[in-house]
Amino acid sequence: MPEMYFQIRWPDGAEENCYSPSLVIGDFLKPGETYPLSDFVGRCDQALNEASERVQKKYGYFCSSAMDQLGRIHEHARQFEEQPDAVVSVQSFKSGSR
Repeated sequence: MPEMYFQIRWPDGAEENCYSPSLVIGDFLKPGETYPLSDFVGRCDQALNEASERVQKKYGYFCSSAMDQLGRIHEHARQFEEQPDAVVSVQSFKSGSR
């Protein structure tokens, strides 16, 4: 199953390399786009859950790495919940290894 890494920039300027076990992330996020924080988190919820389900269909188990990544996204996003104008930028996609 092809994996995808996506680099994001948080509202404080910090960058993070994120993991998806499937190319489905490209159906929800686009490099060069900026998303309001809640929209970004919602898109990641959908994409990484769908990616994990694809792994389950193929291998018989859900992808714990996708769920770990989603947990880190939720945890980091909580820092910016009180900022009404907080946005997350998708910097790039890269297939394969980091």
